[in-house]
Amino acid sequence: METMSTDTKSADTMAPGFVKAAALDTGVSKKTIAVSPAAVEAVRMQLKKRGTPEGAIRVGIRGGGCSGFSYVIEFEDAPPRSGDLVLEFTEEGKAKVAVICDKKSILYLGGSVLDWEKTLMFQGFKFKNPQEATRCGCGHSFTVT
Repeated sequence: METMSTDTKSADTMAPGFVKAAALDTGVSKKTIAVSPAAVEAVRMQLKKRGTPEGAIRVGIRGGGCSGFSYVIEFEDAPPRSGDLVLEFTEEGKAKVAVICDKKSILYLGGSVLDWEKTLMFQGFKFKNPQEATRCGCGHSFTVT
């Protein structure tokens, strides 16, 4: 396992646009992620709109962005790869929903909750990640503890 060091500057000495993430206890095991009911329904609607209700959504992280890592959410039509975490959600009378996360990303997303947020200013998926140390002002990139 690769270890990372993170900069532990206080919030008032951080570069503009970065905020210190508050300590968050999601109550989710660090070996998995949780998906809120609103996010499950949003995934279902996105897959239906795309015309691939049997598809899945792949979540993960990539290096980059202003803080070091960026969240990734993509459509996935291929079967899961060896080592992938596959979360399936079924509801009577509705299409099954699958959310897939690769084994490297789960190291940084473990314990997170994938949620769907809809406000006047924003509509989309949002991670509530207890491993976030800081995030940029846009909320799309982060560093880990």
